[in-house]
Amino acid sequence: MARFFIAASNIVGGVAYLDSKAMDHIKVLRIRNGETFTVCDGSGTDYECRLADTQGANGVAQVLSCAPSGAEPSVKVTVFAAWPKGDKAELIVQKCVELGAGEIVFFPSSRCVVKVDAAGAQKKVMRLGRIAEEAAKQSGRGVIPAVTAAGSFTDAVKAACGHDCALFLYEDEKTLGLRTVLEENGEAKSFALMTGPEGGFSPEEADAAAKAGMRSTVMGPRILRCETAPICALTAVMLMSGNMQEGK
Repeated sequence: MARFFIAASNIVGGVAYLDSKAMDHIKVLRIRNGETFTVCDGSGTDYECRLADTQGANGVAQVLSCAPSGAEPSVKVTVFAAWPKGDKAELIVQKCVELGAGEIVFFPSSRCVVKVDAAGAQKKVMRLGRIAEEAAKQSGRGVIPAVTAAGSFTDAVKAACGHDCALFLYEDEKTLGLRTVLEENGEAKSFALMTGPEGGFSPEEADAAAKAGMRSTVMGPRILRCETAPICALTAVMLMSGNMQEGK
């Protein structure tokens, strides 16, 4: 069933008022009056609707039923990814949204190949936000995960430490594996996953993250690409937290 996001304020008294963006998509899909589709309010509630009328660029749909979105995970996972080069950020956003990330935060790291200033970060975030919305529609999400940019590595670490379990994915970690730390934090409701750039984290960054309270962990003996690591870590969290079971 086709899926659209509109503001919660546009759903009033059993009627969903469709904005021009939603209507453009409805026209592309050739949905006609009387046909049904799903509207999401962006806060985790799905509304089954029937197209009732169009009003110029806008439209009206009758709400038939509503229910909590079945695609939202039981844990909130924020992915902190160092700015990668090329279009890798687009891949990270798309796949992490599909897998259930609650938010994706990009940040500068000392070994980043590309240097992104504040203006460039804002422009990138706007484009990545559109990719997040499309991925949320495609994967049946009930929310559109926010895509933001931290101004510094220190800011990213500080934000990560606000989660129940803040993990620093570090290839030079020798003792603590990801599975072990996830098993130890089975009751956690929020996770932060921080992954590095193409050149990996510097020892100084690893030390700063540890002093701030993040737990350094490794995902096995293989070196993962910067776009692979966040996807892999997020998949592990979803699996270990029971969010890849039947009906999830």
